[in-house]
Amino acid sequence: MDSKRQQQKENTRNKIIETAYIMYSKQGFSTATAAIAKEAGVSHGTIFVHFPSVDDLLCAVIGDFGDRLGLELHDLSENNSDIRKLLKTHLDILAKHENFYRRLVAEKNQLPEEAKISFVNLQSVAAYHFSKIIEQEYEKQTIKNIPTHLLFNTWMGLVHYYLQNKEFFSPENPLIDRYSEELIGTFLKLIEK
Repeated sequence: MDSKRQQQKENTRNKIIETAYIMYSKQGFSTATAAIAKEAGVSHGTIFVHFPSVDDLLCAVIGDFGDRLGLELHDLSENNSDIRKLLKTHLDILAKHENFYRRLVAEKNQLPEEAKISFVNLQSVAAYHFSKIIEQEYEKQTIKNIPTHLLFNTWMGLVHYYLQNKEFFSPENPLIDRYSEELIGTFLKLIEK
């Protein structure tokens, strides 16, 4: 009986996270918890049974996204991949979550402190896996000897610039799908020997 009840509780928690993720993607991080509860088909109080505060819900959603991103990048960096595959996989992951990630980048300064820390952790996971592959590329002498943190920051700056200015580049269609190859190709031209 307890395991069935525990499973229901876990399913409800996951449903709230998934619903919040969808609504944050569409409406931004100021979406009311009452609207999330209604869309998830649970009472407003149920949200706070699983997440004591709005900040806890935000952190759970960002953390869940970070876990997905980290898992895919981990598999790639452990398989001795190359920089092109890393960049492609990174963009593929972001493309699946483009609206959410775009909102996250655009609204990160308005997020509560705990959620900002979750965002920083998400970037740290990406930077860690990025640095592993960059080190392999240095050893193969395929890229210029540029400090790894500058390479990562340049890549993220390029991606974030396009996402934050989506209305100029791809107002009606997904941006990352449209510009993926161009972003990767341009970045590689800058860093390859």
